[in-house]
Amino acid sequence: MVSATVARNIAGIFGNIISLFLFLSPIPTFITIYKMKKVEEYKADPYLATVLNCALWVFYGLPIVHPDSLLVITINVTGLAIELFYLSVFFYFSPTQGKVKVGIWLIGEMVFVGIVATCTLLLFNTHNPRSTFVGIICVIFISIMYIAPLTIMSKVIKTKSVKYMPFSLSLANFMNGVIWVIYALIKFDLFILIGNGLGTIPGAVQLILYACYYKTTPKDEEEENLSKANLQLSGNEEHAKRVSA
Repeated sequence: MVSATVARNIAGIFGNIISLFLFLSPIPTFITIYKMKKVEEYKADPYLATVLNCALWVFYGLPIVHPDSLLVITINVTGLAIELFYLSVFFYFSPTQGKVKVGIWLIGEMVFVGIVATCTLLLFNTHNPRSTFVGIICVIFISIMYIAPLTIMSKVIKTKSVKYMPFSLSLANFMNGVIWVIYALIKFDLFILIGNGLGTIPGAVQLILYACYYKTTPKDEEEENLSKANLQLSGNEEHAKRVSA
């Protein structure tokens, strides 16, 4: 019989794989930016938000805060590195105003994470209060990020078209939330459970909307417009629903 530890590790490994897919999904967007040599209408906001989210969860998973969370650290360190690479490309091809915005936000995020880390280590001396303090902050920020997909879902309902909501990303986001919920339940972790439990709701709603409006989606759109819509979504929606574990 598989032990709880082994089962949790298996779930965490699958969670890492699915989360990695989500982190890599904006690659077509940045290939487009590289070819155009400019960012045009693409926004850095989703990537900045994901950097902060990953940094907070990396800190949450450290042994001094929440022991036995190696798989939480591995995927968020990986995600942090990927997002910083995206931002470096975005920074390079942005006009001066865009560079200033990215730079200021990154500095602000580093300062914020530093303040959280300092307060955690100075105010709390044991794992439980540290985990609770950092976990609450992580859940607050991931919850704010989940607001973004509401815009996409509203657009699907209004236009009766799913062309702005690729099925693969919707399915991956839902499965990502489910697998991390399982991970959190095996060895109970309230904050990973809440963060990813919230993530499964918009994921499930997107799949339902896809089933409802797939047949009513116009099929005579130009291929170029469809590709651009998918690329824009991969750069904005995927980051708003990033793994909170």
